[in-house]
Amino acid sequence: MRIGELAERTGISRRLLRYYEEQQLIAPGRSFNGYREYEEGHVGRVLQIKGLLDAGLPTRIIRQILPCLDKPHSIYFDDLTPEMLSILEREHDHLTQRIDCLTHNRDAIADYLRTVRSRGTATASPEQVA
Repeated sequence: MRIGELAERTGISRRLLRYYEEQQLIAPGRSFNGYREYEEGHVGRVLQIKGLLDAGLPTRIIRQILPCLDKPHSIYFDDLTPEMLSILEREHDHLTQRIDCLTHNRDAIADYLRTVRSRGTATASPEQVA
């Protein structure tokens, strides 16, 4: 697929995709005319990169850990720095907190929906529910 389709499927701009390539986070192939060619696997990889960036990891760390995210039990770092280990531990803790919060909110919404449906008010207008 070309860069425009990847951008559309991931919600990531073409400019940002080119930045990911510049930072060596993704490596598209090239067609005979020089156009970037992306594979299906790039969709998941781009979304993974976006999530790591949103979580606050710098691209230099993301570049180092990306291979481990595909095969975490078969790749080890010989040059794992204390800084990188600390960043990964903080990120793990941060993600766990976010997951716990999201799980709590999901469960609360599910409880609310069960209550509303059991009372037969699911068709009430937003003003009546509030």
